[in-house]
Amino acid sequence: MDNIDKKILSIIQLDATLSINELAEQVNLSTTPCWKRVKKLEDEGFIRARVALLDSKKIGAGVSVFVHLKTNHHDEQWLARFAQSIERFEEIMECYRMAGEWDYLVRVATRDIESFDRFYKKLITEVDGLTEVTSSFAMEEVKFSTQLPLNC
Repeated sequence: MDNIDKKILSIIQLDATLSINELAEQVNLSTTPCWKRVKKLEDEGFIRARVALLDSKKIGAGVSVFVHLKTNHHDEQWLARFAQSIERFEEIMECYRMAGEWDYLVRVATRDIESFDRFYKKLITEVDGLTEVTSSFAMEEVKFSTQLPLNC
């Protein structure tokens, strides 16, 4: 990946709705070479999807909750079942297997505390093998970005 590819990625991270002509102009390429670069970045998996970012508060999912999970199960079969279980919860926005004190960190988007309570009860009854679950409610969103750093 060269600097032009990085510039393309940087630009489309901010606005994926740009036409190929607008993008080509911003990276100083003609349309066809720019399109070929974008296609190659898609084919190679650098661009996974182009999506619209919604306003969580306006759609009624403005409460962010970070849920820490512990389990005593770490075999492949349990991990596969756990991953399948997590996929079924539309409130779960992200899930990470962690190093350290907690096994998993989950970010949940929900309407309010009552909605989270319903989610929580469903989580602890439907996901087998959890030994500890603790939650932290986000009081304020200080920074939110979907733009990945390209100069790491």
